[in-house]
Amino acid sequence: MVFYIVIVILLVIAVVGWTSGSGFQRENLILKQEKDILEKENQNLKNKYNDFYSKVEKEYKQIMDMDQAVQEKENKKNEIEKEILKLKSENETEKERALKILDKKRELEKEIEILEEKQDLQEFSFYEPKYYYESSAHYKAMIERVNNEMKWMIKDKKAATCSVSWEVGGDKKKGQKMIDDNLKLMLRAFNGEADAAIAKVKFNNVHVMEKRINKAYETINKLNETNMCIISGDYLRLKLQELYMNYEMAQKEQEEKEEQRAIREQIKEEERAQREFEKAQVEAQKEEERAQKALEQAQQKLQEAHGAALDKLNAKIELLKAQLEEASHNKERAMSMAQQTKSGHVYVISNIGSFGENVYKIGMTRRLDPMDRVRELGDASVPFNFDVHAMIYSKNAPELENALHKKFYDNRVNKINDRREFFRVNLDEVEKVVKEYNAEIEFTKIAKAEQYRETLAMEQNQKTKSEIQEEEQEKERKEEELILNI
Repeated sequence: MVFYIVIVILLVIAVVGWTSGSGFQRENLILKQEKDILEKENQNLKNKYNDFYSKVEKEYKQIMDMDQAVQEKENKKNEIEKEILKLKSENETEKERALKILDKKRELEKEIEILEEKQDLQEFSFYEPKYYYESSAHYKAMIERVNNEMKWMIKDKKAATCSVSWEVGGDKKKGQKMIDDNLKLMLRAFNGEADAAIAKVKFNNVHVMEKRINKAYETINKLNETNMCIISGDYLRLKLQELYMNYEMAQKEQEEKEEQRAIREQIKEEERAQREFEKAQVEAQKEEERAQKALEQAQQKLQEAHGAALDKLNAKIELLKAQLEEASHNKERAMSMAQQTKSGHVYVISNIGSFGENVYKIGMTRRLDPMDRVRELGDASVPFNFDVHAMIYSKNAPELENALHKKFYDNRVNKINDRREFFRVNLDEVEKVVKEYNAEIEFTKIAKAEQYRETLAMEQNQKTKSEIQEEEQEKERKEEELILNI
């Protein structure tokens, strides 16, 4: 723009140089005016230029600022994306960690459950009976009496009490209602916890349930100290009595079941023995009649026989006499066994494979063949057959069995249930006690335990074969390694 202005000025000067003198001043004046106009226009143009430049510069600066802002936003975006990726990665890591923690939690819960069961067993100590009632019916009657006492205490407002009077908004009646409602709530909470404990009581947790009831009593009373409300100690005592009686009643019911089972088993055993005696009597009677008839026939032929035939017939008669005598003896024995209800056999048997060394069952049977009872005991309930160490005949088998059980009472394997007839005892001691009763006895000191010993031998043989196979496999592996190295 300035360049054009300079050219115009130079043209004006050139024109002035060749114009005439008369018109010079006039033209000069005109030029001066034009110059002023041009200078003014030039100044205006400069101002416009400066304004335009300033505006452009300002807009450019704004553009640059926007570019910078965009770049900053882009950088921020990149940072955010990186942070998101990082967080995603951390989230996945945290998820894996959370899953591991969850698995660990489940493992710990299982361990805790096992430990709690072990703790229950560790806390379990022998329960000393407190009441010794004769029957479960007696226990039921006493439990009902205890429940009636508790109901009476609740009805008479002695189960839970409050030692102060309260007012609600200055109203004593409302205060008393609040106290009554609170006492009901306390008893409901305590009874709920105690009844749950009583329902769950069993052989290995009676002391744990006792602690649970005491803990509920202490906690509920502590929470109501501010209100000066308390559950009576007498009510707690009755609730614990209910716990003990329920536990002992369950034990007594189990004993009664065992006793009934033993009685039924004894009745079945007696009936079976009686049937065997009757059958033996009938068979012996038939055998006696057959032998008697055969003997009479042989004696009739004796008068007609001579020589070798006579000798043969005499031999036959002697044999028939022996058979008749044996049949008569069997008949008398069967009749005697049937009439003597206490005669029978006391057996001493073992099962090393099932119960280990030095554990013996001492029992009684009235069967004609006592081994039938032993075979029954060695049925599918045990993995191996029983070995017989002694089969003792006695005219009073129940007395002998009872004497042995009393003698070795402290050697019982099961010290809770007396009807389990297994003892850890020395056979010499058993023999000594038996001879005190003058019983007929023959002892076998060493148990055959054939199937058990054969099983052990088979297992040992299998183990040996397995070891040989492992050695051969190891040898082959070393040979392969040697070949590969070559």
